[in-house]
Amino acid sequence: MMIKAYLKPQCGWSKGVRAIMTKHDLEYEDIDIVNSRENYAEMAAKSGQPLSPCVEIDGVMLADVSGEEVENYLLSNDLVKPSSTDTGVPTNQACSNEENEQVQSQPIRFF
Repeated sequence: MMIKAYLKPQCGWSKGVRAIMTKHDLEYEDIDIVNSRENYAEMAAKSGQPLSPCVEIDGVMLADVSGEEVENYLLSNDLVKPSSTDTGVPTNQACSNEENEQVQSQPIRFF
């Protein structure tokens, strides 16, 4: 399976996607859309919209999804088997207040 995940370095939604990939022991390309204008442009062009996370699985783009939604797609298409492994992080949640404060203290990149 070929998986490209367009993610932010610090984001609750992105952490949820990463947690699902780890939970199911899936190899994937973690593509940083915050620190690379080219990566962001590629995500927006492929998904047809500007929101993240976006996950491309074998050519199928899942746009603006949570980890929970990615897992549901994988399960419903028999790409993974059900697992009761705890992810250790929420898979369907935005950043916590602490994470938002940390991100806001860093320089904002505009492109």
